[in-house]
Amino acid sequence: MTELLQNLIDGLGRGSIYALLALGVAVIFGVMHLLNFAHGEMITVSGYAAYWAFQQGWSWWIVVPLILVVSVLTSLAIDQVAFRRVRGADDFTLLLTSFGVHFVVFSLFLLYVSASVKNFSRPGWVTDTYKVGSLRIEVFDTVVIGVTIITLLLVSLLLQRTMFGLALRAAAADFDTARLMGVRSDNVIRGAFGLSGLLAGIAGVFWLMRAGQTTPSAGLDPMLKGVLAALIGGLGSLRGAVLGGLALGMAEVLLRSRLPDSIAGLTEGVVFLLIALLFIFRPGGFVSVAHAERV
Repeated sequence: MTELLQNLIDGLGRGSIYALLALGVAVIFGVMHLLNFAHGEMITVSGYAAYWAFQQGWSWWIVVPLILVVSVLTSLAIDQVAFRRVRGADDFTLLLTSFGVHFVVFSLFLLYVSASVKNFSRPGWVTDTYKVGSLRIEVFDTVVIGVTIITLLLVSLLLQRTMFGLALRAAAADFDTARLMGVRSDNVIRGAFGLSGLLAGIAGVFWLMRAGQTTPSAGLDPMLKGVLAALIGGLGSLRGAVLGGLALGMAEVLLRSRLPDSIAGLTEGVVFLLIALLFIFRPGGFVSVAHAERV
């Protein structure tokens, strides 16, 4: 029982990061009907910004807000440079555009920065633990879970209590009708990208703290986790994105601890198999959403 509780806490910590990533993916999909495979580039760019800051002698107290700002600005820049020009295109064109952004960002860092791994110091408390009864809990997991809960509450208040949240929810429900009612599509989409970038930045802070390094492909793995979690939860559902992220994190940790050592390396493959089975029996994910037409 103790081992199971330990795994559940570890899974919650990992799943909380996935939930933040999936939430950013779901926000963009809800408004634009776009599965954004460039979502991880916010973490790639933020990772190099963090590396530069550490080279200047900055501490994590200053680097954390830098990562958030860079992530938001990167998301807005991607929308302005790439997606704004193809908003009236079909879904396949939007999808190709998101892939194109990923490969362009990857190639720019590869050609003009370096292909080598850039290491930087991690906060000392990342590996610290404390005991609760027979459980040994990581301080990192506790901070991640706490920040994720606060972030989800603030996002919920933003969506429920502000005019921007009302416009965003109206656009996600039926973009054409929302636009006829006076919702400015450019402002809503720009705000959605800003919110998505902020969520990616918060997740990126913890991802980079844990990794202590960055590479031109640093955003690939978090992007895949975020997209998978959003698919598991149900594309376009913010609640589903959170559930999908937590479920994915739990599955990875529990499988890694339960599988025999000889096949523990196949954890990712087993997770993908379980996801495939989920899509066979429940194609819409945990939470089914009736999607509106994109702009």
